Amino acid sequence: MKLTVKKGDPLKQKTPCLVLGVSEGKLKTTLLQQLDKQVGGAFSQATRSKEFTGSKGDSLLLYAGKGAAAERVLLIGLGKEPALSLASLRQAASSAARQLAERQLGSFLLGLALVAVKKSSLAERAQAVAEGALLADYRYDRYQTKKPGRPLALDKVGLLIGAKESLAEAQSGLAAAEAICAGVCFARDLVNDPGNLKSPEYLAMEAVRMAEQVGIKCRLLRRAQLEKQGFGALLGVAQGSEREPYLILLEYQGGNGEQKPIALVGKGVVFDAGGISLKPAEKMDEMKMDMAGGAAVLGTMLAAARLQLPVNLVAAVPAVENMPSGTAIRPGDILTSLSGKTIEVLNTDAEGRLILADALSYIGRYQPRVVIDLATLTGACIIALGNHAAAVLGNHDGLIRQLLKAGERSGERLWQLPLWEDYAAQIKSDFADVKNTGGRPAGTITAAAFLQQFVDDYTWAHLDIAGMAWDEKGKPGQPKGGTGFGVRALIEYLRGDVK
Repeated sequence: MKLTVKKGDPLKQKTPCLVLGVSEGKLKTTLLQQLDKQVGGAFSQATRSKEFTGSKGDSLLLYAGKGAAAERVLLIGLGKEPALSLASLRQAASSAARQLAERQLGSFLLGLALVAVKKSSLAERAQAVAEGALLADYRYDRYQTKKPGRPLALDKVGLLIGAKESLAEAQSGLAAAEAICAGVCFARDLVNDPGNLKSPEYLAMEAVRMAEQVGIKCRLLRRAQLEKQGFGALLGVAQGSEREPYLILLEYQGGNGEQKPIALVGKGVVFDAGGISLKPAEKMDEMKMDMAGGAAVLGTMLAAARLQLPVNLVAAVPAVENMPSGTAIRPGDILTSLSGKTIEVLNTDAEGRLILADALSYIGRYQPRVVIDLATLTGACIIALGNHAAAVLGNHDGLIRQLLKAGERSGERLWQLPLWEDYAAQIKSDFADVKNTGGRPAGTITAAAFLQQFVDDYTWAHLDIAGMAWDEKGKPGQPKGGTGFGVRALIEYLRGDVK
C-alpha cells in the first residue's frame, strides 16, 4: 500500500471515495450541510430516518452527484465528541479501510485526521489514522492456495489534512505509523506461523534476519552455552522437545554510550503442549501463539530501529518448545535456575515463568535502568480481564503509570493488578526455594510474584498479554490470529521516555 498526505478542502478532492468522521449529535456542521447538497439530500434523509446517527460503529456510504469531486463519500460514526481519542480515529480508519476493501475499492482518501482530538497533535492524528489503514490491510495467507472472497488489497490511500496545516508534521506521523506497523505485522506473522515451521531455531533465524535488515546487533546462545552458564530452568522446559533451545539477544544503540539501556524480555515458547501436564485437545492448535511476548519484543526492536529512537535497548527472548516425552520434566522435579535459586515444578504447563526466570536473571548483566517483560503467561489473566486489556504488575509505580498511559494512547490498554508481599507466600515450596505455581487463587499475580524472585534491584514491570495476543474471531483492522499486541504500547512508552 502506498500512503501519501494531501491537504485542502475535503469536498474538492478528486477520489474514488472520501472518508469523513462524524461525531454523534454533530450532524449539522457546515461541512456536512455542504456535503448534503452534493448528494442530493441523501445525508439528511439518512439522519432523519436514524439510518445514520454518528454513533460509534455507524457507517453510511453515499454516491455523490455530478458536481462533486469525489465519486463516493463514506461517513464513519465516531461516537460522542467528549469521548473522542486517538484510538477512535485508529478504529474508524480500520473500519473504513476494511469496508472499502470488501467493496473492491483499493484507493480512497481518509479525512479522519481533520477531526479534532483533545491534547493531540496533527502528527499524532495522522499516525493514528495511518495505523488503522495499515493494520486493516494485514493478512496472513501464505499457505492459502485459493483465496475466495478475499478483500481487495489496498493500493493508494491518501491522508487528508486541512489547507493550513503542516504537511511535514503529518508526514512525520505517517512515517512513524509505517515503522510501528512494520513491527506489529512482523510480530503477527511470527505468531501466525505454524508450529511445524516455527521451531526455536526458526524464531532465532527470523530475529537474525530482522536485525541484519535494520542494522542492530543479534547474538544467539545455543544449548552448549546455556548448559555451561547454568540456564537450568530454561533447559528444564526444553528437555522434552527434540528441537534445540535458544536465547535470542538483541542490542540497539540509539542513545549515547553512557546511557543505561532499557531491557525488553519476551516469552518465546514456540509451541506449548503443556508438557507432562498436558493441555486439553480443544484449541491446542492455538498454542503456536505462546511466543507472542517474544514476537512483540522482536517487533518493538524492529520499529525502534526504523524510528531511530534516541535510546539504548537490549532484548532477550528465550525460545523453547514445551512437549511431553520420555525426557520431559515431571511434576515434582526441582530445577536450579541461572540465579542459583531452586524451583520445584508442580505443573509443567507453568513453563513460561521458568524460561523468563533465567532470562530476567541474565538481562541483569547489562545493568538496565528499566526491565519490561511480556508473556502470554496465565489463563487467569483472561478470567480477570477478558480480551479487553493486558495486566501490568511490577515493583515501581512510576513505571507502571507510564505504561498505563502509553497503553491508553496507543490503543493497547493495560490494567494494573497488585503485587503485595502477601502473594509471595503462595509460591513458597516445601522442598525448594520456590515452586512454579501458587494454585488457582490470584493466578496472574502469583505468576508475577514468581518472576519477581528473579528480578534484581532494577526497576521492573511485567505485562501478562494472555488475553490480548490472539483474536479468535477477528474484527476490522485485526483478522483472526496473532494481534502483535504490545508493540504499539512499548513504542509509545519508549517515545515518551526520550521526550
